Amino acid sequence: MTTPALLQLQGIRKEFPGCLANDDISLEIIPGEIHALLGENGAGKSTLVKIIYGVLRPDQGQIRWHGNPVQIPHPAGARELGIGMVFQHFSLFESMTTLENVALALPPQDLNQLRARLEQTANDYGLTLHPDRHVYDLSMGERQRIEIVRCLLQNPSLLILDEPTSVLTPQETETLFATLRTLAGEGRSILYISHKLEEVRTLCDRATILRGGQRVDECIPANETAHSMAEKMIGRRVESAPRHTAPSASEARLQVTDLSVRSDQPHGTDIDSVSFSVRAGEILAIAGIAGNGQIELMNALSGETGPPRSGSIRMLDTEAGALTPVARRQLGAVFVPEERIGQAAVSDLNLVQNSFLTSADRLGFVSRGLVNWAGVEHYAQEILQRFDVKAAGTAALANSLSGGNLQKFIVGREILQQPQLLVVSQPTWGVDAGAAAAIHEQIQRLVSAGAGALIISQDLDEIFALCDRIAVISQGTLSEPQLASDITTQEVGLLMGASRERTESLSHAGA
Repeated sequence: MTTPALLQLQGIRKEFPGCLANDDISLEIIPGEIHALLGENGAGKSTLVKIIYGVLRPDQGQIRWHGNPVQIPHPAGARELGIGMVFQHFSLFESMTTLENVALALPPQDLNQLRARLEQTANDYGLTLHPDRHVYDLSMGERQRIEIVRCLLQNPSLLILDEPTSVLTPQETETLFATLRTLAGEGRSILYISHKLEEVRTLCDRATILRGGQRVDECIPANETAHSMAEKMIGRRVESAPRHTAPSASEARLQVTDLSVRSDQPHGTDIDSVSFSVRAGEILAIAGIAGNGQIELMNALSGETGPPRSGSIRMLDTEAGALTPVARRQLGAVFVPEERIGQAAVSDLNLVQNSFLTSADRLGFVSRGLVNWAGVEHYAQEILQRFDVKAAGTAALANSLSGGNLQKFIVGREILQQPQLLVVSQPTWGVDAGAAAAIHEQIQRLVSAGAGALIISQDLDEIFALCDRIAVISQGTLSEPQLASDITTQEVGLLMGASRERTESLSHAGA
């Protein structure tokens, strides 16, 4: 006997000016199922999920809930039906406590009663929370628990999770998976969106695959490989990048010694006595949970925050600690910061103008005070072609690109300058499997030609696939770099989680 569907989408269509985002999509989720929604950037996943959650209304098609046609006019209507969602970017107020953030999302009630409900729900699902701790003092994993418990307090039948493990350590991911399996065992359904295909294989019962706004396939992830699912997503073969071999001894492209930096970020993390080197032909990874000093380290290396408090940054055989960002680039270094809009690109400039921002001096686009715009446009077009950036031409504004396509453009803009040193934070954040493989291949080609690369990333799959040595940043300090072949993902995960464990132990000690 077939289990009746909890949610059915039939012939969903959604069109925006110049873009057919969803084209006749049908989807069925049954009670107690963990169902993956897969697709490359721009495939239509976000639009479809926003329709389910009431953020958008479909132009055509029908939504059925427990077999009955329904309209979902807004997120409140979705929550009334029993649909909850945890977005990739958390909607928490950092200056408020866990309890206060949860209270904001629920009808007014006695805070002591809510505290008891919160603690009971968190304990029932293995999601440890401290109601009175402020959000700014919490790890990304703890913040995600708040979002999940806040949803569970509304008793959803369907929980939608968008890239839920992107900021988690392996240990926190295992805890999350145990929670999701418990929820599924109770008959609740999970709609799971992720680019991490090995996780999908481990966790999910079925997967629906979108491509170009259409539903193109369905599969049982356990019967697939990550490679085969990636090929279903992008509709062509995915070639693995050939692994470069780091030379045993070569000159340093970057030498950082006893670097200390005071954070200029609200609730930021100071960098304390950090030392490491990056050699020619080598990729060094710095792993860590967000908020442990990665932004401060990146800004110190790029020169955006000026000279460090103390220590030395030697870049391409030149003392660079007092140099401006432009001067560091003129040495032969390029930088890809984590923040795409506002730091790596300007939202209301077109792609030609954004190409000019970091390439003008290195590629000679300015002569006698005049800009060779034809040359810049040719360069922008080369970025689009070489990195398969989906955009409405070089005149498209940066904010018109999807996050993944903008990331491909930014990474391409820097790599095609053929630098001797690449420093990149979160190189494939929000990028689909095919695009990630292409970015990895270009980084490895650059390094094989003699450049050095520093990769700051939270993605351990990426780190172990790409890097020669690995260090972990925790509370502004750096572990001793180790060969990737000499350390496991679990060991790296434990080092990444050390700051959270120390914070919790201090909290318990002071209780």
